[in-house]
Amino acid sequence: MEDGELVGESGPDAAYGYLATEASFKDFELTLEFLQEADGNSGVFIRSHVEGTRVSGWQVEVAPPGRHTGGIYESYGRGWLIQPELGKQTALRMGEWNTMHIRVVGDRVTTWLNGVEMVDLVDEQIGKAEGHIALQIHDGGGIKVRWRNLRLVVR
Repeated sequence: MEDGELVGESGPDAAYGYLATEASFKDFELTLEFLQEADGNSGVFIRSHVEGTRVSGWQVEVAPPGRHTGGIYESYGRGWLIQPELGKQTALRMGEWNTMHIRVVGDRVTTWLNGVEMVDLVDEQIGKAEGHIALQIHDGGGIKVRWRNLRLVVR
């Protein structure tokens, strides 16, 4: 924690890192701000379970330009479920604060980045799940993401 912000920074040990809720959630809306200070991937996991440095569930991607911020990826499963259209990826402001909004209701997940709808996905497997919300930092060293103003509304 630094100046009221959560700071995720990758180390050189090739291990992922997560900060997860203790409670599990089914339907919710999450709004948060993020600032990428270095080139690298991160994300927000939804309806997920974390064991050590392994997470199962779905990630709303936070990544550098052209790397699908706002898209949904299934870890240790089907991979990319949906990626934003290329034109929408210009909503990302690298090196500046960005606002992400994630709505998860039943089997539908919708994401917005800086007011632009990035994806709207209906998926039966996501609909059956309940789990934690987690902020992720990728492995590899040199990746740094700041998070602030997290607001969770449970539906």
